[in-house]
Amino acid sequence: MIRETYNERLAELQDDLLAMGRLVDQAVDLSIQALANHDTALAQQIIDGDAQVNTALRDIEEKCLVLIATQQPLASDLRTILSVANIATEMERMGDYAKGIAQITLDIADQPLLKPLIDVPRMAEKGRQLLRDQLDAFIRRDVEAARRLSAEDDEIDALYDQVYRELLIFMMQDPRTVGRATYLLWVAHNLERIGDRTTNIGERTIFLVTGQVEELNP
Repeated sequence: MIRETYNERLAELQDDLLAMGRLVDQAVDLSIQALANHDTALAQQIIDGDAQVNTALRDIEEKCLVLIATQQPLASDLRTILSVANIATEMERMGDYAKGIAQITLDIADQPLLKPLIDVPRMAEKGRQLLRDQLDAFIRRDVEAARRLSAEDDEIDALYDQVYRELLIFMMQDPRTVGRATYLLWVAHNLERIGDRTTNIGERTIFLVTGQVEELNP
């Protein structure tokens, strides 16, 4: 494979990563819409659509393996390939979190929400924005942006703490709310984990550029 074609394959790999990111971004967005509107049809659509995210991961992994097996990539190119594979895995897990929220929507379809969704959608929007921005930083090889964006995950953590405290008060005041509160806690937990995984993407950007493993938000 001549170098020009090889570079095209690397670029294609990163395009596939961005396309997968759009799938995950949409899944998270729709999962919160389904929850807020008690839309079980949309929730089932998200659950069924998770297979598309899984397929995207497998396709990326296969292309990474082919490039490694058929070429002898230089250290920088090898870091690119390994980072793409790692980021794809992180996003597959984000897709699972969105699927989990959709499943919760089905589980509580016959129950009203315990409280209006205020901070939960804010968590989702912040996580989605961080996903988009971290992918952009990865493509641009922007280490400083990766570090700065990782620090912004603290906003999601703060929102999660607020949701946790509010739901805990509900449960303490009325034990009959424990079931519904627990479901919302799981939703918030899934969104908090999405934020953590965007930080992991930032770490891969730093590894790609510097060759060093740096733990962000330890």
